[in-house]
Amino acid sequence: MISHLTLLLLLQLAGEALARGAGLPVPGPILGLLLLLALFAARPALAERLRPTNAAILSYMSLLFVPAGVGIVGHLGLLADEAVPLLVTLVASTTLALLAAAVAFAAVARLTGPRDA
Repeated sequence: MISHLTLLLLLQLAGEALARGAGLPVPGPILGLLLLLALFAARPALAERLRPTNAAILSYMSLLFVPAGVGIVGHLGLLADEAVPLLVTLVASTTLALLAAAVAFAAVARLTGPRDA
């Protein structure tokens, strides 16, 4: 597991170095994930070897939401003062995201065409 975690952290570091070195407007961890995806495409067996480590990491992912929950509770007064703009923003952004997903789905369905079963 240590070697797998090391590989994941090295890929994140490589992505960060690439983003900063090249001045790219993409976060380093995203580039690291793209590097990991390329590595998995080049060596599919590696994906299977990393599966248990990835499952272990994902099982503890909910702990990452604890600081956000504490921040929300700590700023309840501010959230109450800005409730209407926050609600409007949440509803609008959710609606736009759903519309974008529907348009993307329709475009892909049109491009791939109907399939006969």
